[in-house]
Amino acid sequence: MSAMSVSPGVQGPIPRRVAVASAIGTTIEWYDFYLYATASALVFSRLFFPSVDPATGTLAAFAAFAAGFGARPLGAVVAGHLGDRVGRKSVLVGALLLMGGATTLIGVLPTYGSIGVLAPVLLVVLRTLQGIAVGAEWGGAAILTVEHAPHGRRGWFGAFTQIGSPAGMLLATGVFWLVRVSAGNEAFLAWAWRIPFLLSVVLVGVGLAVRLRLHDAPEFQRLRSRGEVARLPVLDVLRAAPGPVLLTTGLRLSQIGLYVLLTTYGLTYIANNLGADSDAGLIAVVVSSALSIPTTLLWGRLTDRFGRKRPYLFGAVGAVGALALFFLAVDTGSTVLIVASVVLATSLFFDAMAAGQPAWFSELFPLHLRYSGVSLGYQVGSVIAGGLTPLIAAALVLLGDGRPWWVLAYYGGLAVLTITAALLARETAFAELDRPRP
Repeated sequence: MSAMSVSPGVQGPIPRRVAVASAIGTTIEWYDFYLYATASALVFSRLFFPSVDPATGTLAAFAAFAAGFGARPLGAVVAGHLGDRVGRKSVLVGALLLMGGATTLIGVLPTYGSIGVLAPVLLVVLRTLQGIAVGAEWGGAAILTVEHAPHGRRGWFGAFTQIGSPAGMLLATGVFWLVRVSAGNEAFLAWAWRIPFLLSVVLVGVGLAVRLRLHDAPEFQRLRSRGEVARLPVLDVLRAAPGPVLLTTGLRLSQIGLYVLLTTYGLTYIANNLGADSDAGLIAVVVSSALSIPTTLLWGRLTDRFGRKRPYLFGAVGAVGALALFFLAVDTGSTVLIVASVVLATSLFFDAMAAGQPAWFSELFPLHLRYSGVSLGYQVGSVIAGGLTPLIAAALVLLGDGRPWWVLAYYGGLAVLTITAALLARETAFAELDRPRP
């Protein structure tokens, strides 16, 4: 069976509407997911793991953080099966509801001081539900946008899915920082940290209002109406397209590894070196996230012009040096240098990799297996280099007596794997997306 493409004649408001809706939906999903990441670095070790020393508490908080990543392949499997059989839109609505519910419950969860060991257990459960939700989200949002996009502009439209990540991080970190500054450190630790999590209820309502107005691409609707959907798409994609699954996994490693090192573990590294009251890390994340919204769109457009491969290789190679500059900047204690190093790493190198992923990953798989293939590759890579990296980094810094150079060596290994995957993956930017016979 052949797969699909959006007709080259698809223009006008529909692709733009889908792209904007995708950006709004993923922003809300990532807001919820990144709230936990920020809280893991700054709050949860003291509120949910207080019975251990600070270093061990940080490791425990990051282990719970990793549980969310570990659940993402499960979300990818379930969403891939339903998304390739039932439709993209229905799965995205369910993912948004699950994420919003789990995030809101974190906001009312008793801490260790109230219910003891049950508190971190429940925290891990809710984080796992978040992981399942985000495992379902990204693949569907990326595919829905790309499948509606006109030929020659799939990178540009697909990049709207990716701006949900910096926008969600900007929103989560900005709200977290604003609440902490407004309430003060004592009140923030006592109760105010819950406010950003409870705001999820409002955001989910907005996301549902937008997402319920979308429709699956006509080619997928036609495929489904003919009864040509795969019976077991997850198993089928592993049998029919194992190479693209492995390549998309490899392409994720360096990209997601860089992001969590800067925005999750980086906050802890800054706090350990500059003091827990330092706002340098949060300021760096806010500024870099704001700038990443336009730079992601720019890189997405460049992937349409120059192909998916060359920008990706540029980002993967340059990110290693950029991470080293970040650690050196922290050693100086200068907030300006820390912010500049994070902006350089994200806007120039991370975004060069991230922007083209929705289009490139979607183009590597046929229509009837696309949701399963894209989601599996993306989320397995997320577990390997995203969920485990903060925990590994914290352990490697302890091994290095507080110095980060073992972390840099570890990241260099991830970069080698990503560069290899980028060299092996076929260039897809200038070809038509496959489509079924009319």
